[in-house]
Amino acid sequence: MNNPTNSINKKIILLFHFVICCFLIIIGRLIHLQIINEYTMSKRAKQNFLRLQKIKSYRGEIVDCKKRLIATNKVIYHLYWQGSGNKTLHTQQIEDIKKVSTLLGKEYFDEKKMHRLHRAEALQKKDILYPNLTHKELCIIAESFPIHKNMSIQTSLERHYPYQTYASHLIGYISNNQQACVGKMGIEKLCENSLRGTDGTYLYAINSFGKHIDQLLIKQPSIGSCIFTTLDMELQEIAETVFPLDIIGSLIVMNPENGAIRALVSRPTFDPGLFLSRISYSTWDDLQENNTFLNRAFMPFPPGSIFKLITTSAALEQGIINENDTWYCKGYTTFGKRKYYCARKRGHGRLSLKQAVAQSCNTLFFEIGKKLDIDILADYARRFGLGQSTGISLQEQYGLVPTREWKKTVKGQQWWPGETLSAAIGQTFLLASPLQIACLIGSIFTRKLITPRILENESIMSTDLPIKEETLHFLKKSMKSVVRRGTGKGIPTIQDLEIFAKTSTAQISSLEKTAQNKALLEHGWFAAYFTFKGNNPLVLVLLVEKAGSSRVPTTIAKQFFLKYKKWMTEQTIV
Repeated sequence: MNNPTNSINKKIILLFHFVICCFLIIIGRLIHLQIINEYTMSKRAKQNFLRLQKIKSYRGEIVDCKKRLIATNKVIYHLYWQGSGNKTLHTQQIEDIKKVSTLLGKEYFDEKKMHRLHRAEALQKKDILYPNLTHKELCIIAESFPIHKNMSIQTSLERHYPYQTYASHLIGYISNNQQACVGKMGIEKLCENSLRGTDGTYLYAINSFGKHIDQLLIKQPSIGSCIFTTLDMELQEIAETVFPLDIIGSLIVMNPENGAIRALVSRPTFDPGLFLSRISYSTWDDLQENNTFLNRAFMPFPPGSIFKLITTSAALEQGIINENDTWYCKGYTTFGKRKYYCARKRGHGRLSLKQAVAQSCNTLFFEIGKKLDIDILADYARRFGLGQSTGISLQEQYGLVPTREWKKTVKGQQWWPGETLSAAIGQTFLLASPLQIACLIGSIFTRKLITPRILENESIMSTDLPIKEETLHFLKKSMKSVVRRGTGKGIPTIQDLEIFAKTSTAQISSLEKTAQNKALLEHGWFAAYFTFKGNNPLVLVLLVEKAGSSRVPTTIAKQFFLKYKKWMTEQTIV
């Protein structure tokens, strides 16, 4: 027979063990929460009453070579409503909000916006009434509500481009992301890490209603670095003024001795400030349709007659011609069963090599093309920097210098001798960017192929030009003759300016198709090396798409030189 006492003892022991197990479980759980997961639990607890708020850093400024502001930060004023803890907005508060709408001439808030204001009032939070107040609107608010416990003016910084569309393809733009401003193009993108700066942090303590009761600055924001460019905005303004808005093309002004780009225009252009807020689909479509974002100064085009400077160099150094030789241009030459025509159908008559360059006579260069191997011509083109990167820090297209091997690999065809005749005058598959042409022109006068720069702190780099001194001397004389009595004679003699130039009309289609379709008109080029009173050497390159001839860029260049001379004279007087 079982002893009742033993049964009770067993139950007590079981209960004791159960209590011990529960106690151990509780201790284990406490250890897990308080020790093992101490960081996670502590973080969650702090999140109940602490809030972190990012303080946006100021984006660094972009300035020109004389420290003029190109991209900076502008103070923007906003009108905010600060809730006072009432369950809802009372009558007087609503009347004040309506009065603000009337004074500013703005529409009264819809039901959704009013609901947000009621909520902000109840939770003692801020909500924006009107953003981006003008100076006039700011004065109206300050005069009508000098002291108001619920309304306050707060400021923020917005990217500002004082020169608007000027040099926009070089400067670039930033995104309209509210979390962070990020460079999307040009210098804004290239120097993003330097311009961005470092954000700061505020720590806020809040109560159970979400009201701020204390704050602490944890990290001070730091402003981004200032970027010094090689641009001269006064010279840029001259370039922008002379280049018509309705013409598609580009203009470059570069210092050939140190590679500094002093001015750059690409048409069509855009205002970088356009992207600081949301833009409509129609606006975006218009920008895309016109290929507005293409930097035409860095894009390749057929070089046309400017390439004759390279053909002349190759012919002289290969012994194919002599600078004292003369030829008779009757308006065409024959090769195989085809006639190759000069631009002047009735011919130029008897010409020297210098005159042929000045008058841009095709016939002589066709004759050179009959005797010159395409691979040798391509080698000289590369010596002058074509078909390869200029070394500029922004993205560019390298263009094309065709060879036998290239055509066999890419086209699957052999190179025909007749194609060399076209290559000798800068046609066929040849492509070069205005920037490459600027480096080419500069190298003739400096005997070095300079690397273009857009930032002042970039190293000045160059490579020696492997062309004979006597060849370069002849090219200079020929370019001088272009302005005096050649295709560039539209440029007048301007006191204190010495100008060496070469013009070009570059076909993009056959003459038959061009006659039927004006969209296939020839591109016009003008390239020049010039000095003011023998100093301050600069290179000017102009490209006008579908101009039909070189007259349009030559006319623009004429206006540029006249304004440049006036500007330099004023600089000298000061």
